[in-house]
Amino acid sequence: MVCASSLIHPASTVLVSLPSIQRQKRGNVLCNNKVRKQRVASMSVGNQKNQNSEVASVREGERLYLGFDFGTSGARFTIIDKDGAIRAEAKREYPSYLNGESQDWVRSWKETLFSLLEDVPLDIRKHVVAISIDGTSATTLIVDSYTGEPLWRPFLYNESCSDALPVVKSIAPPNHTVCTGSSTLCKLVSWWNHVGSDKKPALLLHQADWLLWLLHGKLGVTDYNNALKVGYDPEVDSYPSWLVCQPYYHLLPSVLAPGTPIACLKEEVGNKYGFQKDCVVCTGTTDSIAAFLAARASQPGKAVTSLGSTLAIKLLSNTRIEDSRFGVYSHRLDDKWLVGGASNTGGAILRQLFTDNQLEKLSEQINPSQPSPLDYYPLPKAGERFPVADPNLAPRLHPRPENDVEYLHGILESIARIEAKAYELLKELGATQVEEIFTAGGGAKNEKWIKIRERVLGLPVSRANQTEAAYGAALLAKKADQQNIPS
Repeated sequence: MVCASSLIHPASTVLVSLPSIQRQKRGNVLCNNKVRKQRVASMSVGNQKNQNSEVASVREGERLYLGFDFGTSGARFTIIDKDGAIRAEAKREYPSYLNGESQDWVRSWKETLFSLLEDVPLDIRKHVVAISIDGTSATTLIVDSYTGEPLWRPFLYNESCSDALPVVKSIAPPNHTVCTGSSTLCKLVSWWNHVGSDKKPALLLHQADWLLWLLHGKLGVTDYNNALKVGYDPEVDSYPSWLVCQPYYHLLPSVLAPGTPIACLKEEVGNKYGFQKDCVVCTGTTDSIAAFLAARASQPGKAVTSLGSTLAIKLLSNTRIEDSRFGVYSHRLDDKWLVGGASNTGGAILRQLFTDNQLEKLSEQINPSQPSPLDYYPLPKAGERFPVADPNLAPRLHPRPENDVEYLHGILESIARIEAKAYELLKELGATQVEEIFTAGGGAKNEKWIKIRERVLGLPVSRANQTEAAYGAALLAKKADQQNIPS
């Protein structure tokens, strides 16, 4: 059988934030304009009849940019103006549908996309001139190359197709990004070996590609961030020869840079939802890349640490590095490289040990300038990917002091040491030396933890002003507006 799925998502809910401008730092690979202050107003739109009362300030002829983020449990949009100010945003959880005994992700994603289009305030829609979408990395669809309809259920980002891994390792260079069971190429090979032999006209698309196709109607286009895990080489802008000679090569989409115009919004979509007919739909990116763009870490040596369930690191580097032994790979970001890795430590283990209320109250009592003598390796279960590559590494959370403040202090400091070791590994592998770190994710709210990390890392650490991937997708839409639409 082709490898199986493992996620279940909750039912849908909606929230909209209307015109809000938040102060941003200058500087981004895509956008470095000044930004003004803006008020945020949030409301439910479930039974809302007039959600446009607060958008009267939209000026005639103003150009706005719409970005969608399709994550693991739901999706959201952000609309920005030319200065990067947020003008509207909304989010929805994926509705739960079944296709037989499995989750019907295709229906859920499609319905969510068009529901979010309806959530865009009416007076704003006619000012949107470009749209982009980010999706979860390595979430893969095999579709009919004529109709675009899926021929098989989607392969989710976290699925491992270990049955295909020996084949992929036999054709790819050693330690290549595709040499992990969850890579897009492993998913393609698994499908090909079990289903693709009937030679139906098929095409591989990533989640973001397929959703964008629903808007622009041109099948077979992706971006080089999404295409990385299928084997595309962004350095030379082509598929490598070892992949071109494979029997399933014809399934691979054409590749453009993220934020490249593909086509105008389909006429029927524009007419139905009230968008202008020359609204451009452009290539997207992965969710993690979009979140990095949102943080506006624009210079080599700038990095973003995401403190969510896991600890994920992305560093802007002049040098590309790849090593699948440590889960390290590089995405192209214009003329630079975004080097990344993810540890299994992070918020998941904190949630196992403490409630949110305990974390808040205990953190307040920590003296972040005082080093903790406790040496832990906090993991929710055995296994680590980065910076230590050991699938059997056991969690180390003892001895536990009687004082919970001391215990939490030791855990937070130990996670900071893992972060420091991760950045040191990237340097050893050849990446640009990290100089400043922006923090995203739930852990970014913990000021004491930020101060602990600053001391351990010996670097300036601050909370990113923008952390939503949808904001980064909107920046890609803005980038596309500065280019010409291909004929």
